[in-house]
Amino acid sequence: MTTTVTDYYQPGWRDQNHACPACEWQGSSRQMEMELHDEQTEYTCPQCEYPLLVVMHPSLQEVKAAADAGNEEAQQQLAILAMAPHDS
Repeated sequence: MTTTVTDYYQPGWRDQNHACPACEWQGSSRQMEMELHDEQTEYTCPQCEYPLLVVMHPSLQEVKAAADAGNEEAQQQLAILAMAPHDS
């Protein structure tokens, strides 16, 4: 079964253990194959490519809210965005 994370800043999703129903491999997202898309990142089993995890990307408003709530990763992401060139 594929797990969907809708709150990117939810603690622990990167280290949560997943079991592949297709081949019985077990591990965290850090051990999976990652495919980046515009609105989400998909993580698949490294042995059989079964989709195990989908993580939705946060909107700018969600990043700002998490940064305001003290989330360090969100604060770092806002700092990176602030350094990006802006169109005049």
